[in-house]
Amino acid sequence: MSVLLQISDTHFGTEQPHVVDALINLAAQRRPDVVVLSGDITQRARPAQFRAARAFVDRLSAPVLAVPGNHDIPLFDLWTRLRHPYARYIAAFGADLEPLHRSPDLLVVCINTTRARRHKHGEISGLQVGRVARLLAGAGPAQLRVVVVHQPVAVTLDEDVSNRVRGHAAALQRWAAAGADLVMGGHIHLPYVIALQDMARPMWAVQAGTAVSSRVRKNVPNSVNLLCWGEDSAPGCCRIEQWDFSADVGAFVCARVSEVRPARAGVEASVFRS
Repeated sequence: MSVLLQISDTHFGTEQPHVVDALINLAAQRRPDVVVLSGDITQRARPAQFRAARAFVDRLSAPVLAVPGNHDIPLFDLWTRLRHPYARYIAAFGADLEPLHRSPDLLVVCINTTRARRHKHGEISGLQVGRVARLLAGAGPAQLRVVVVHQPVAVTLDEDVSNRVRGHAAALQRWAAAGADLVMGGHIHLPYVIALQDMARPMWAVQAGTAVSSRVRKNVPNSVNLLCWGEDSAPGCCRIEQWDFSADVGAFVCARVSEVRPARAGVEASVFRS
């Protein structure tokens, strides 16, 4: 079985040390095969914040796929923002802004949806759509096919509609036709799993909350997602667990489970939540 830990919107610079320690403990207990860090890693893209984020990642003891969020580009340093927007990010996490993970169970394709010319909104280019589609089309039959973005491709609240990544509609249609199962994102600090409508095949949006930051939404605690897929899970079933930080016990606890069955030959897609 493969276990993927999705961490998003850590906003280092506003992190809560006791929540950080609790997340490290969760990772030590569940021992994920890969960690996805889906953007807004820092609060203001400052060197000290990137150093703190890097130190956190090094404590996870697992391979990490990171993508930048809009907060990971300097906002007030206009010269750096326009000339070298990712320099500080690259110093901490390397030059690959769109990492890829392949294993017998998983294909995880990450794309950079940030743009220095935009304040907070993201964008998917035609070149990115095509690159992701080609990788998805080449996936093996046993692989769960996951795309990672920062800004969401689908939302549940009217107030979040403007936060959807630009170009999402065309991208989703192309990626569904190429075989995508899940699209993971963050940005809005609200966790959920929803089926995407009117696609060529069943596909789900998986959103993570803010993992460790004090910048939580009202009545929405810090949270992360654990995804389980492979031989030890139910046949053809992807289990997505939402883990919320509980102040009462000082630890992350499993708050919700979604089980989705991606479309495969001879298997009807479905979703179950508890």
